[in-house]
Amino acid sequence: MIRKNPRGDLPRIHPSAFIDPTAILCGLVIVEENVFIGPYAVIRADEMGAQGQIDPIVIGAHSNIQDGVVIHSKSGAAVTIGQRTSIAHRAIVHGPCTVGDSVFIGFNSVLFNCTVEDGCVVRYNAVVDGVHLPPGFYVRSTERIGPDTDLVALPQVSADASEFSEDVARTNNELVRGYKSIQNEF
Repeated sequence: MIRKNPRGDLPRIHPSAFIDPTAILCGLVIVEENVFIGPYAVIRADEMGAQGQIDPIVIGAHSNIQDGVVIHSKSGAAVTIGQRTSIAHRAIVHGPCTVGDSVFIGFNSVLFNCTVEDGCVVRYNAVVDGVHLPPGFYVRSTERIGPDTDLVALPQVSADASEFSEDVARTNNELVRGYKSIQNEF
């Protein structure tokens, strides 16, 4: 479902993107080319700041927002998802938040008030809150990363984790083409 927010902003969706019919996109959402947005995802740019401003939620080209993901933002703050990035099933990305290019965010993970730079991998059930995660960092499953976390103790993304992330992005890019070819059948 594509709908306006209370201020009247409508999502802008590139024609090559695939949005599952059960997904909800509301307000100032920008979806770039070849993006996959899966079933029951909710992306809402509808809260205004004190001055009535709303910064966009941007989903970068060739990225995928999988089943049940929620992307929202507090008080009109921006959320930016980079290119070739995967946000896996039931993750929550709550702005203000910036996620770089070629990032993998795992199942049920939560990102809030943070920056996750290019090439990072955040595994399932992890929390990244109030921190700037430099490029290429690996957050283990169930780990909580916050302002008091010693980032030196975090590992770098391994070649295997990077290949997994790239494979997920490739697979979902193929889904875009597949679903676009049959979208008039349902």
